[in-house]
Parts: sequence; C-alpha cells; structure tokens
Amino acid sequence: MINLPKAALGAWAWGSGAVGGNQVFGHNLETKDLKPIFDAAMSAGLNLWDTATVYGMGASENILGNFVKTVERDKIIISTKFTPQIAGMYDNSVEKMLDASLKRLNTDYIDVYWIHNPADVEKWTPMLPALIKSGKVKSVGVSNHNLAELKRADEILKAEGCKVEAVQNHFSLLNRSSETSGILDYCKDNGIVFFAYMVLEQGALSGKYTTKNPFPEGSARAQAYNPILPQLEELTSEMSKIGAKHNLSAAQVGTAWAINKGTLPIIGVTKVRHVDDAAKILDVKLSANEIETLEKFADKADVSTIREWEKKME
Repeated sequence: MINLPKAALGAWAWGSGAVGGNQVFGHNLETKDLKPIFDAAMSAGLNLWDTATVYGMGASENILGNFVKTVERDKIIISTKFTPQIAGMYDNSVEKMLDASLKRLNTDYIDVYWIHNPADVEKWTPMLPALIKSGKVKSVGVSNHNLAELKRADEILKAEGCKVEAVQNHFSLLNRSSETSGILDYCKDNGIVFFAYMVLEQGALSGKYTTKNPFPEGSARAQAYNPILPQLEELTSEMSKIGAKHNLSAAQVGTAWAINKGTLPIIGVTKVRHVDDAAKILDVKLSANEIETLEKFADKADVSTIREWEKKME
C-alpha cells in the first residue's frame, strides 16, 4: 500500500441524486461550493479522497474529477468503489464500472479500489486481480465485509498473487463491532489498513445536534438519528469535556478516538473549517483513561446505528 495520510476526506455528501448529498445528508453541494474545500485540504497535506460510483450515481466522482484535473496526479490519492447492487448498469462487470469511474475522475488509475459490499464474495472478488495486473488499480480493498468474508476475499486474491490491502467498515464510538469481531486485529496482523467510515455518525456525534437542535427533517440521517438524540447527549457532553482538555471540539475528539484506535478515519468535508478541524487532530494522543471513558459512555447510550445497507460484524 502506498504511503497514506492519517485520515481520508470523504465525498459522500458531494453532489445530488440517488444516494447523494441531498438525499442522505439534506444538502446539495456542487463544484463551486467544494473547490475551496479541496484546495484547503491539498494545502494541508490531506490528499486522500474517498468516493464511490453510487454516491449521487456518479455525481460525487464527477465533482472530484473536476478537481483532479487541477493537480499533478501523483500528488493526490483516489479511493473509489465498485457497488454490486448497481452492477447491472455496467453489464455486471467490475472493469466496466471501473472504466466509468476512471473517466469521471479524469485519471487512468485508481489508488484504492473497493468492493463496496459483500453481495457475493465468490462472484466479484475474482474480478479484481486482472485490474491490478492491468495497472488500472494500484491496490484493492473490501468494504462492509465481516471477518469470514474478509478472510475469504483475501484467500481468493492471494491465489492470484494479490491481497486485500484495505478494509473500509462503519466504525465509531457507537459501532465498534469491527473491533469486537476481530477484524481490527486481523488487519493489524496482516498489514491491512482499516478505513473507518461514519466515525461521527453523519454528525450525530459532532455535538452540533441535540434534542433542542435536531437534524432538519427531510434527509436519511434525520430519520436515522433524531429518534436517538436523547440517548446521545451524555456521550457528546463527555466528548466536549475531554475535548476541552485538548483544545478540541466534540467532533474532533470522536475522530481522534478513531485514529488512536489504529484506524484511518474518513472525514466528511462540506466546509473549509472541516478541513482545518481534521488537520488539528492527526497527532492528538488520547490517554487510555480517556478512551475507556468515551467507550463507557458510548455503551451506556445503548443504541444501534447499523444502517439499512449494513450488518453487525459479529
């Protein structure tokens, strides 16, 4: 795996359309809104960008691709995904979906290419080695795979002289099943980078949203998180208290926790200040007691944040 920064920046909320920013997050961000964010991130050395074909059905990749044209290709690291559920649009071919992504992203290779979910490990995984050997893909990962699925994917790839280089799963204070199921240990033991997505639960752990200030209605995250905000207030309050000791916000504490757990968090960026916040937490060291306290309050909240496309990793 190429040398990676300590965090990735996520473009899930970029662009509209199916599974786009308006539908999932309740806002519509286009190229003109996002260019200053991209520029700030690249200046800060945060050059790893994560997207997917399914995010806005190509809209996110298109926007990121407009920015890729403005920098030297070896100065940016691109992560995007093959999503089995929409494979029919690409003749059920991983390569054809990849080729469409390459075109939208204005590049001739992808640094990290993922199988977005394990709809059929035996069917889709064997299509990856040819992409690596062609040079179109530098490394491959699997997302939303449990431990057994991860191990099987690794077996399939190793038989072709490749391997799983990265795992990308939902991992936050409220969803630690990739740790308790042994996935984090497997990754550590096998030199696999663990990308943690939804570290802040789409803003529910940012400290911004409370029972008095819920998510605006009309988005998927409002539907998912507004009902559990009462249970989260003690946790986010504790995150703020710990943050005050480090001159950090609650959101920064949540992300720093993920880094301190040995993962590479994907930070959704929709404002320049999100980039600034991300840059400040990359080297923050939380104490063992602080980590234990955060996890204790998270357990006390006793909520499930497993979403409709996911499963618990145990």
